[in-house]
Amino acid sequence: MDQTKVFLSEKDMPRQWYNLAADLPHPPLPPIGPDGKPISPDMLAPVFPMNLIEQEVCTDRWVDIPEEILGLLSLWRPSPLYRAHRLEKALGTPARIYYKNEGVSPPGSHKPNTAVPQAWYNKQFGMERLTTETGAGQWGSALAFACALVGLECKVFMVRISFDQKPFRRLMMETWGATCIPSPSPETNAGRAILEKMPDTPGSLGIAISEAIEAAVTDPTGMTRYSLGSVLNHVLMHQTIIGLEAKKQLELLGENAVDVVIGCAGGGSNFSGLAFPFLADKIAGADITIIPVEPTSCPTMTRAPYAYDHGDTAGMTPLLPMHTLGHTFVPPPIHAGGLRYHGMAPLLSLAITEGLLEPRAYEQLTCYEAAVSWARTEGFISAPETAHAIAAVVEEANKATEEGKEKVILFNWSGHGLMDLTGYDAFFHGKLVDYPLPEEEMLKSLAAIKDFPKPEDVAKSLS
Repeated sequence: MDQTKVFLSEKDMPRQWYNLAADLPHPPLPPIGPDGKPISPDMLAPVFPMNLIEQEVCTDRWVDIPEEILGLLSLWRPSPLYRAHRLEKALGTPARIYYKNEGVSPPGSHKPNTAVPQAWYNKQFGMERLTTETGAGQWGSALAFACALVGLECKVFMVRISFDQKPFRRLMMETWGATCIPSPSPETNAGRAILEKMPDTPGSLGIAISEAIEAAVTDPTGMTRYSLGSVLNHVLMHQTIIGLEAKKQLELLGENAVDVVIGCAGGGSNFSGLAFPFLADKIAGADITIIPVEPTSCPTMTRAPYAYDHGDTAGMTPLLPMHTLGHTFVPPPIHAGGLRYHGMAPLLSLAITEGLLEPRAYEQLTCYEAAVSWARTEGFISAPETAHAIAAVVEEANKATEEGKEKVILFNWSGHGLMDLTGYDAFFHGKLVDYPLPEEEMLKSLAAIKDFPKPEDVAKSLS
């Protein structure tokens, strides 16, 4: 019988996170204020605890994982590496397809890999509660779970369209003791302002981020901080435990090289978690194709410029250097809620500008077709976000067939879709449509950043 799964023991869990900032050809540009000057770490203190700010600005290649965090992660880690034998057979491909199953965590996705460390560091810093945003509900569920583990209160602002589409995600958060609020809400100045202009808005991650940050920084007790599930450097670093485990598991299978690495990317955390350890190999000279995948309706990597922009709609965050559709962008209500963010992680964006990554965009129907094929071969029902990665896997496997080459394809199965079945129902009944973002809509939202400092100008000023 062919081997399907590879497990590591808990003693084989990585003891350090990998920090890509140490190895990129050019150093990352800093967050800046409206005046174009780099912000100092203490300026972030009302939003994040200092122990996480230190990780955010860290340039060390390796950062130790505290034993207490490893103990919490061991509830589900190391996650198994699977070989997709049945999909390979169905496609008739010579490629060997492997995937990390991040759906085995209690909330069902990769998100707790950073939610647990963030909650733990906040608890160590003396905080009592966290606020955050969530799109599809994966991140909100993960932070609610993490706060329950360490003993923190949790408030989640959930993008309204997802709040309506995914009631069971809300129930998961509430089961773990969190409060879940549809965003935009009347609870914050940012939410009230949006509702006054657009009372029927489906919401966006940018709006929800504004509300969550406002709720944190206006707490008169000073005992609340904000937690972000993607985009920031320390978040991506926490996720690299995925790729570091995958390397060990592939070695156990005798795979000495990987040809293609794939992951879906909304803010960038699950893709980066798998890909960054392999990106280090590519920087060192390895021949690897690394593909982040996004929806055509939110083409941050494939069509948007690399620019300085706010991470939220209300402009409460510093300006970050990233691929962005503009912080006022309100995406169409596609079912892949976790891939509807206007920006992309600065480290991932920089890797794209350095030519190290090959981003792709896929239509919604193509992704659901791939997810259904996956379910009918490999058995697992995928989150709509994960389906984007599967679409790229199918394309790469078919390419290997056309070229007659044996290839090793590795991707991140970043979460299950058991809370996303309404999307599958809409697909089966012909209610889903493709929605490639019209150029005029993108240009309209990009107008909001036309007067912001440019990355090239900031780089010159720092040189």
